[in-house]
Amino acid sequence: MSIKQLSETLINQIAAGEVIERPASAAKELIENALDAGATRIEIATAGGGKTLLRVTDNGGGMAPVDLELAIRRHCTSKLDNSLTDIRTLGFRGEALPSIGSVARLSLLSRTAEASEGAEISVTGGKVEPVRPAAANRGTVVEVRDLFFATPARLKFLKSEKAEASAISDVVRRMAIAFPHVRFVLSGADRTTLEFPATGTDRLARIAQVLGRDFRDNAIEIDAEREGVRLTGFAGVPTFNRGNSLNQFAFVNGRPVQDKLVWSALRAAYAETIPHGRYPVAVLFMTIDPALVDVNVHPAKSDVRFRDPGLVRGLIIGAIREALAREGDRASTTGASGLMRAFRPEAQRPSAPWTPTASPYRPFETSPAPLRERQAGFAEFAAPSARSEPMFTPSAALPEEEQPQRHPLGAARAQLHENYIVAQTEDGLVIVDQHAAHERLVFEEMRNALHSRTVPAQALLIPEIVDLPEDDCDRLVSHAEEFAKLGLGIERFGPGAVAVRETPAMLGEMDAAGLIRQLADELAEWDTASGLKNKLEYLAATMACHGSVRSGRRMRPEEMNALLRQMEATPGSGQCNHGRPTYIELKLSDIERLFGRS
Repeated sequence: MSIKQLSETLINQIAAGEVIERPASAAKELIENALDAGATRIEIATAGGGKTLLRVTDNGGGMAPVDLELAIRRHCTSKLDNSLTDIRTLGFRGEALPSIGSVARLSLLSRTAEASEGAEISVTGGKVEPVRPAAANRGTVVEVRDLFFATPARLKFLKSEKAEASAISDVVRRMAIAFPHVRFVLSGADRTTLEFPATGTDRLARIAQVLGRDFRDNAIEIDAEREGVRLTGFAGVPTFNRGNSLNQFAFVNGRPVQDKLVWSALRAAYAETIPHGRYPVAVLFMTIDPALVDVNVHPAKSDVRFRDPGLVRGLIIGAIREALAREGDRASTTGASGLMRAFRPEAQRPSAPWTPTASPYRPFETSPAPLRERQAGFAEFAAPSARSEPMFTPSAALPEEEQPQRHPLGAARAQLHENYIVAQTEDGLVIVDQHAAHERLVFEEMRNALHSRTVPAQALLIPEIVDLPEDDCDRLVSHAEEFAKLGLGIERFGPGAVAVRETPAMLGEMDAAGLIRQLADELAEWDTASGLKNKLEYLAATMACHGSVRSGRRMRPEEMNALLRQMEATPGSGQCNHGRPTYIELKLSDIERLFGRS
């Protein structure tokens, strides 16, 4: 079979399979072009989930008629010279517009600030029409109709209109976070209007527009730099978590990315602070020399490759953990919101329909029944464990140093159900789960002990020989000193094997070969081996859970206050080892609102 040259239209349709996977991909490319053109206002209109109509209007620099002719040709761009080592724009490949035009009905209407009139060009299934004059405002309007009409097979792989519209919304949200000085408006017949007014240089205000005001109240600012790589942004406190990863955003030099290295580092940074199956909320901005990152990995430009992935991973983990140690012990405001809902007055709660009875109406008696015998809004009043005798020292007897205004977590006032400590602060109250709080404190003490000295090791009677590729053996042996501090003794055993002579005593009997292979895989992927340390810390967490103050134990006032003081001095005490909150704070203004005093 002879070799032949493919037609330009077929080449563009093949390229469209990678560049334009769905309407959201087209929206992303068009919004990137608008941002590269210097737009400060971008409006996106859709119909049929973007399949029927996708229109992007911007107030950027616009294009001259001659530029319109080149814009719909492959590999024509104004954003790239002769090198891929200094890419400072979102787009640079010159493939988006010709790819869209080959599978849809595409029209471009544009005018520059200097021109007296605009120009328009259309492409239908790869067929280009001549440029013609047209009335236009400054900027560009790109309209895409009947996406994939020229490749019907691709239409079968698209999701429902609602799902495609949701994907476009996600693209707009990511772009809005990356460019807070730009106003974004998303509208269409198939959805309500979504608008993000410009916030200038206030990134947190724009993030709050996208993620909600709760994030502003539960965010910790991040600002770190290492070897020319700077990381800024905001990370949520551990107790402010979600059931999926949709609220995790990462940007490299302003470009939204979906990079497994970043997500892996984010998971590692929140290790042992968030329950399994829950995800942190974070927005990370990374600034790096363009020569040190490759954005030309995939035509969609959502994947990147770092020249030094270990540096980037270490920076993310270190910066977030330092921020959590600094402020992560504070409680999530969503806990207080849940507490407020639990304290709703009985009149606001749904009740069973009233039915008349034979008993006549009687007013309240002068000596009503005891409160715990009446059906109030809280079932705890009837709990058999409630006691009437005093269980705490009256506030008048508290020493001066235990007055609430002296401490962030206040002074202990009561212990409820032998598990919850109620403390009074200067502007509200705090409810502490004594078991969860003490569990975290014990774990931090054990972890500090692990990191401050060599972990005790147990020698194997017969060294275990693990066969591995030679490259894996080289990497493992280069980290032998690090492993020795954690109680794992290894040495080279020929060109393709490692001998394990000692294992950490804390782990008891273990699969040494499995551990070695896991560490080798981690070193090959990330150039770091944290699996052994994680195993030791997991065991420490389990021991802390069994060695902490148990629920049901009555504590003396001085013990409760000592627990509060230790929590204030321990980083990360706002959540237990399993990621649950250790305390909930309720402001005095919230309490007054419950009683209608504000």
